[in-house]
Amino acid sequence: MTTAVVVGSGPNGLAAGVVLARAGIDVTVLEAEDEIGGGTRSAELTIPGLVHDVCSATHPTAVASPFFRSLDLERHGLEWLWPEVDAAHPIDGGRAGVLFRDLDRTVEMLGVDGASWRKLFAPLLDNSDVLIDELFRPIVHVPRHPLILAGFGARALLPATAIARRWKTDEARGLFAGLAGHAIYPLDKPTTGGLGLMFGMTSHAYGWPVAKGGSAAIAHALGAEITSRGGRIETGHRVTELPQADIVMFDTTPDGVLKIVGDRLPGRVRRPFKKWRRGHGVFKVDYAIDGDIPWTNEWARKAGTVHLGGTIEQINAAETEVHAGRMPERPFVLLCQQYLADPGRSVGDVHPIWAYAHVPQGYTGDATESVTAQIERFAPGFRERIVATSVSGPAQLEAHNANYLGGDIAGGATDPWQLLMRPRLSTNPYSLGVKGLYICSASTPPGAGVHGMGGFRAATHAVSRL
Repeated sequence: MTTAVVVGSGPNGLAAGVVLARAGIDVTVLEAEDEIGGGTRSAELTIPGLVHDVCSATHPTAVASPFFRSLDLERHGLEWLWPEVDAAHPIDGGRAGVLFRDLDRTVEMLGVDGASWRKLFAPLLDNSDVLIDELFRPIVHVPRHPLILAGFGARALLPATAIARRWKTDEARGLFAGLAGHAIYPLDKPTTGGLGLMFGMTSHAYGWPVAKGGSAAIAHALGAEITSRGGRIETGHRVTELPQADIVMFDTTPDGVLKIVGDRLPGRVRRPFKKWRRGHGVFKVDYAIDGDIPWTNEWARKAGTVHLGGTIEQINAAETEVHAGRMPERPFVLLCQQYLADPGRSVGDVHPIWAYAHVPQGYTGDATESVTAQIERFAPGFRERIVATSVSGPAQLEAHNANYLGGDIAGGATDPWQLLMRPRLSTNPYSLGVKGLYICSASTPPGAGVHGMGGFRAATHAVSRL
């Protein structure tokens, strides 16, 4: 029987394990930590019974993922829950841009900028399934829908600041900036507009849900699919040498591959892997709060995700500071209120709040006060509601997930060149150039996110080569 080992149990590693197990291959998933999931783990980080997500929080790319949608993970207990508002973007003075799954409702809320928002996103919504299929492939591929992809790509190459010029209000411009800000890259740089377009499209097409009971439910469902097909999962097993198997899949960064495979890699693979650059980091703060966050804007009180940074100019200034290696005084903060859709995560009136700030790669300072101050800026009185906190800087994040090098949760820098070379320029970027060896992590197309497509595509190719 053909044997396979998957190194790492993040969403991509588990997805690869599912594909291999379904193909009748004897597969074992090896995880260094005591719990599977990588970026999809949950834990009681502050007080007993309060469920916090360790990394990923809301999951637009998971419900959009063609592979996940093909699996019927609901039979393994996975349940999606949607908040009333996908995302809110507060502006000083109590205003906010508000993103609903319903495009019409979003357009109505944006007032004078509503028609322009519709003109941009309605065509993307109409072609969302086609675009997801194209965008969740390697950049170098023969498109099945070239005209639709070309129309998206022409705008996606632009800086977010260039696309945002179509809107007049700070609310609409800020809302788009918050979507594009997930790139962890200055918004006046090329390709940042693409992420804003994709997150806006996924909101209107699929919504931004949470997994009932915590993000760990996604990993547990994928793990159950593997074991139901005869596969095995071993935790507490850190891989330091190349496993003996017909197929080995690495759900690791290129650095991780180099440490294990090293000189066995051909030069055409080893050289770009050695040049792979880490992305900027994040500093995470989990709060337990008594009651709800006292947002000045009423819609923020109903939003699963809240982007904190103010105007597009203020966010771009903060991201530019991070890119230059300096910690901004007012960093861009992403905050999630998963309990609004999933109240079972709370303990009485005490609720879990998930937040992180963008910080320079390897940042060693304490950004807790900066994160808290950004929340307080748009929700005066927040401090008084804090019951407990749990803090994870870049070093702590890396210690609990070896892929988060220096706090980089995106699998590498997201500048235009490295988006193209992810992790190297090839029609088959998953192959390591050695028979049976593959990489399938967030460092491969289509990049970071809980969608499993890197693992699916790498494992599908491996099976096709048998």
